[in-house]
Amino acid sequence: MPNEGVSDHAQVPENTPVLVGVAAIQQKFERYTEGLEAIELMAEALRRAAADAGALNLLGMVDEILVPKGIWEYSDPGRLIAQALAGERTKVGPARTVLAEIGILQQTLMTRACQRIRDGQADVVFVVGAEAKHRSLLAQKAGQVASETVQAGVVPDVMLHPEDEIWSPIESAAGLAMPVGFYAIIDSALRYKRGETVAQQCDQMARMYAKFSAVAAANADAWSAEVVAEDHIRVQSASNRMLAFPYTKLHNSQWNVDQGAGLILCSARVARELGIAPSQWVFPRASTESNFMSTVSSRKDLGGCLGFRFAGHTAAKLAGVDFADLRLRELYSCFPAAVRSQLEEFGMGDEGGLTVTGGMTFGGGPLNNFVLQATVKMAQLLRAAPTEVGLVTSVSGMLTKQACALWSASPGEDGWAFADVTDQVRRNTQLCELVEHYDGKAAVAGYTVLYQGDAPWRGVAVFDLPDGKRTVAYTEDPVLIGRLMTDEQCGKLLMLADGQFS
Repeated sequence: MPNEGVSDHAQVPENTPVLVGVAAIQQKFERYTEGLEAIELMAEALRRAAADAGALNLLGMVDEILVPKGIWEYSDPGRLIAQALAGERTKVGPARTVLAEIGILQQTLMTRACQRIRDGQADVVFVVGAEAKHRSLLAQKAGQVASETVQAGVVPDVMLHPEDEIWSPIESAAGLAMPVGFYAIIDSALRYKRGETVAQQCDQMARMYAKFSAVAAANADAWSAEVVAEDHIRVQSASNRMLAFPYTKLHNSQWNVDQGAGLILCSARVARELGIAPSQWVFPRASTESNFMSTVSSRKDLGGCLGFRFAGHTAAKLAGVDFADLRLRELYSCFPAAVRSQLEEFGMGDEGGLTVTGGMTFGGGPLNNFVLQATVKMAQLLRAAPTEVGLVTSVSGMLTKQACALWSASPGEDGWAFADVTDQVRRNTQLCELVEHYDGKAAVAGYTVLYQGDAPWRGVAVFDLPDGKRTVAYTEDPVLIGRLMTDEQCGKLLMLADGQFS
């Protein structure tokens, strides 16, 4: 798609944020003692990102280090990174460290980096994250514990916390404890909303994820190099067990990975002073976020996602693009519901490329920094195609928060733009009051069947009550569980009593 923005990098204002260095890193080995811990992966990713920019002195110029929280226990990973890179430092004073708790959009860190550079509060900012879950699992299998650097009494300069809870005790009481169950319920409501049959939904998901596996197989930074057939993804088997109907393991984000990513952003002034080649510059064109939080079962439109509707429409308008024209897209893919809801809200079909990495099942889904991996790959592709604009989306929680980012190797006429659409989403979202128990008939709004091991354990459903309220109930009746997995139950009236349905 043609980019009609400014073609001469020399005309870009000095305070324009520019992504100049990117690197993705992963490790695979047979013995856990051979691997680096997560903080070492982060530091190495930044060294490689500086080398990618052709300016190693960037490592000593950082003003702020931003890290999304991971599985690891570091209390201030940014400080550990600063210490690892201390020998490179040329600036006076320490770098500011920022840690974003789980529940904060990964895009929020990149948005903050761009804002601080644009506002003259920073010249160079690192955004970095990594996980070493594969290393930990290998140690566990060997009856050991993988070592990790211990921090005591150290806190980051800035701590970012989510404003509210991600799920309700009423949902937990029915058996919902993992994201896969929540997303499967959302997807059942979306299926019903779109008029799909259960079989059609399963076919579409299998087709989409098979394409993802093919993209991953061609991506050197992906965790999986295997192209997986549609039938294998769709059907429960010993190597692909069901987690929450209709989601098998191969619909699930793969977080047992050792992967990291480092991004170095700086002002256009610094990029020029350091002589960083314009061919390495990648420009944030527009980013949008919705940070409105609601529990899944309280959402009146259980299968919808207003956050993506507003975030997507606004980002496209700010950047002067049409999502239908974009050829480079990375739609956040923790579970099929996340991708399918974006297609619905963006008005996209699934026939085009929806991932440049292979997605979070096959590309790899390190707990809370996949968007960083995706942005690295997007930057690399955009450098090779400077007339294109690339879309990278973010999700936090149970499709709770949403964000869109548009990038290009050519600058836009109006520079970088940001919009927080949280208030718009809050004003336009209809919520239902959740009640703990209800006795009587109620309509199914969405449902799933949770598995324990290879066996179905419990059906869980969200119900629309006659007075407009909602509740969540469960069943362990094997006959009814079988029906939940063969016949559409959304919209049907079922009997509720004492927190169970029949």
